[in-house]
Amino acid sequence: MSDPNAATPPSPPSADLVLVTGGSGFLGAHCILALLDAGHRVRTTIRTPARAADVRQQLAAGGVDDPGDRLEFAIADLTSDDGWADAVAGCRFVLHVASPFPSSQPKDADELIVPARDGALRVLRAARDAGVERVVLTSSFAAIGYGHPPTDRPFTEEDWTDLDSGRPLSPYVQSKTIAERAAWAFVAAEGGALELATVNPVGILGPVLGPDISTSVELIRLVKEGRLPRLPDVHFGIVDVRDVAALHLLAMTRPEAAGERFLAIAGEVMSAQEVALLIRGHLGEAAGRRVSTKLMPEWMLRAVAPFSRRVRDSLPDIGTVRRATSQKAITVLGWSPRSREEAVIATVDTLPTYHPRSR
Repeated sequence: MSDPNAATPPSPPSADLVLVTGGSGFLGAHCILALLDAGHRVRTTIRTPARAADVRQQLAAGGVDDPGDRLEFAIADLTSDDGWADAVAGCRFVLHVASPFPSSQPKDADELIVPARDGALRVLRAARDAGVERVVLTSSFAAIGYGHPPTDRPFTEEDWTDLDSGRPLSPYVQSKTIAERAAWAFVAAEGGALELATVNPVGILGPVLGPDISTSVELIRLVKEGRLPRLPDVHFGIVDVRDVAALHLLAMTRPEAAGERFLAIAGEVMSAQEVALLIRGHLGEAAGRRVSTKLMPEWMLRAVAPFSRRVRDSLPDIGTVRRATSQKAITVLGWSPRSREEAVIATVDTLPTYHPRSR
């Protein structure tokens, strides 16, 4: 195993060792914090040794200055088989959090689909071969609520995004759906004793620990800084990153979670305008003055779309409301998420400390 710190050798196999893939990411870092707080030892994958410092900086921002020998690093990438056998060695559980999530959609959907699908299968295959008890895969509401005709019914874990509906689906939506379906198919056909659970969050917000921010957090930054003079008429679900991490731990340890999907959302969806109004009110009159709450008419969006990929990507969602429910996670696992408002405000309050770069 590659240890970028080279200070101590990897810890010996233990039933208490958990692998987190993508520990330098927004959700990955919060999962590490939750695991350390729960008393687990953690090994996390990073693509290059230099990323170890990023992980440690985020943990420090989250209140863990020195995890000592309870944190290890392994070099592995979703696009290569190299390193995965060493990464999972001795682990009882795996949280597979790493997945491509671009700030804009690529022209070729395979740029997202291939690493998401093949990366998940690499992790699952290595976990099975190493005797890992359970893998928790971070999927997405994107694998649940798209490609369907308009409905007022809340989506649940029983729903799957319809890739053959003929409705426009972004490369990201396709990648999450294909990757999760491939994971379930692998475990059913070749998984042996390996257990799988998935967590399917909506837009993840909450405390920002470092400069690598998610696409959802980037939207909050743009609104806060007044860089969206007019808002698209879009609606989206919100969940706090700390609660998504907590749900991963519940899905990892609770026996009844094996073989199940768990949708993560805090309450009802919000419109971009509602989010902007919340941010404006929280910042106060002076700082909130630059936050626009004006909607962009659809005709204007369509006029701008040829010149902005971000706007083009949003067009299929204009005016569409996709409701969802986390009743299963609440009832089966006892999950109790923070409010959507708290998630938004926590994001706003932690953004000024950093100079964000979208991942």
